[in-house]
Amino acid sequence: MIDALIFDFDGLLMDTESTLLESWRYEWQEHGLKLPVDGFFADHGGDVNEQRYASLAAAVGAGYDRTASHARRTAYRERLHAELEPAPGIRAWLDEAAGLRPAVELAVASSSPESWVHDNLRRAGLLSCFTVTACGNEVSAHKPDPAVYRLALERLGVGPERAVAFEDTPHGVAAAQAAGLRCVAIPNAHLPVERFGAADLVLPSAASATLRTVLDKVS
Repeated sequence: MIDALIFDFDGLLMDTESTLLESWRYEWQEHGLKLPVDGFFADHGGDVNEQRYASLAAAVGAGYDRTASHARRTAYRERLHAELEPAPGIRAWLDEAAGLRPAVELAVASSSPESWVHDNLRRAGLLSCFTVTACGNEVSAHKPDPAVYRLALERLGVGPERAVAFEDTPHGVAAAQAAGLRCVAIPNAHLPVERFGAADLVLPSAASATLRTVLDKVS
């Protein structure tokens, strides 16, 4: 039996990874520079934007205005988010999951802060789909540490053997499995599928199968 489904947020429910990358490309272009993409995405959860600002400052040199740069980049990303929809197939999965309630509850486990997760889910009309959320500002370590998954399980009142996680990064898969969950991976567009060999199931997108089919495969 499966009692709970626990979803990552960034890159899984909504493709905020691409908007992050595009906002940084935009900001480098504002200075007449090209963003070095190699190594842009960290192999762990949590915020690494300070390192990114430091790299840009070093490239720009004297006269770099960190405050103006941040304001311009985040405003651009907000414009992208104003039209950002859930990832392909996610709305259909959540609609399907609604038919499984109350036997199956839904949660979010994200390394991002609660304000970020809730604001974006609310904007997309998805926040009410989830019974609980567990976020990066509520735990002491980020993925691949399993803390945020353990917090989600605690809030759900469900054991890890009765839950399935959904992730888009290898460190997310590692976090879920370290917490004792089975994990379905939907690799985001910026990572090679070969890095997801540890996942219990790998899908090209949520649109590639019904939720029921996926759960049957990992049960």
